[in-house]
Amino acid sequence: MHNKIIELKHLTKNFGEQQVLKGIDLNIYENEFLTLLGPSGCGKTTTLRIIAGFEEPSGGEVLFNGVDISKVPAYKREVNTVFQKYALFPFLNVYDNVAFGLKIKKKSKSFIDEKVKKTLKLVGLEGFDKRNVTLLSGGQQQRVAIARALVNEPKVLLLDEPLGALDAKLRKEMQSELKKIQKEVGITFIFVTHDQEEALSMSDTVVVMNEGIIQQIGSPVDIYNEPENRFVAGFIGESNIIPDAVMKRDLLVSFDGFDFDCVDKGFKENEEVEVVLRPEDIDIVDVENSKIKGKVKSIIFKGVHYEIVVETQYRDYLIHTTDYFETGLHVGLSFGPEDIHVMYKM
Repeated sequence: MHNKIIELKHLTKNFGEQQVLKGIDLNIYENEFLTLLGPSGCGKTTTLRIIAGFEEPSGGEVLFNGVDISKVPAYKREVNTVFQKYALFPFLNVYDNVAFGLKIKKKSKSFIDEKVKKTLKLVGLEGFDKRNVTLLSGGQQQRVAIARALVNEPKVLLLDEPLGALDAKLRKEMQSELKKIQKEVGITFIFVTHDQEEALSMSDTVVVMNEGIIQQIGSPVDIYNEPENRFVAGFIGESNIIPDAVMKRDLLVSFDGFDFDCVDKGFKENEEVEVVLRPEDIDIVDVENSKIKGKVKSIIFKGVHYEIVVETQYRDYLIHTTDYFETGLHVGLSFGPEDIHVMYKM
């Protein structure tokens, strides 16, 4: 693993009576693409703004390479921020927008020229130097904003919902572009979004936040496949959450009137737990071949798969499958031990 570049220790932030951050502990590493993910108002943007130096924490520390920078003003920090509203200078062309920071630092003309050209190439805007930024598309303006931040060679680039203003197709393109740029420049990106798919597809590490608290930190695969609690399971992708399961012993969980083999252990015997079953992990089978039985309540075609709801004695299950089943059909549900994810009860 790379070295830690930023450490947040017991970070709190109050706005008046309201506590927005309730003790955040987080390590961020060199060359990492880390995403702060969560619903509106969960504290992700506040965390980003504290790292940037736009907000002062109410308590705790912000360490940059081991040094506390809580009191260091924003312009002296080795970080740059890209906002959703780009904040480009409308009266300057693309070149001068990108060169702005270097001119303030009184760099030589040849140095600026070389850096700006190199950075514009990196973000796919070669030959756009003289363009008026107000005539560019949203995606191009976004690239100018990223180039303007990168040209200063920050150690860390902070991105606050930078793709929020783009349409779906362009967002997808920019997601892979950003990932590519991050790999090429080899610096730490801290990205804020409320879009789960965006977080999962781009990040090395995802930090799921809710109500000022970190709920889980992990790789996209971990967060998706092994959610630690009901909030994470519900927020990341669609889930069947069974709130009234019992862990009989290691590797054996009971719900809906049956015992099922699972791969989870470390719970107490007969501990009450919650279970997550992802819709794509459940198969619809003949009634004879399964413990859980029900009937097809609804079916919706989603393009790649059908979204089927099966009504059982205990609950409705959501299933994603490429097979078609008639409404009203009596069916069985099947899943393997590795498809059952057991979580502690909230």
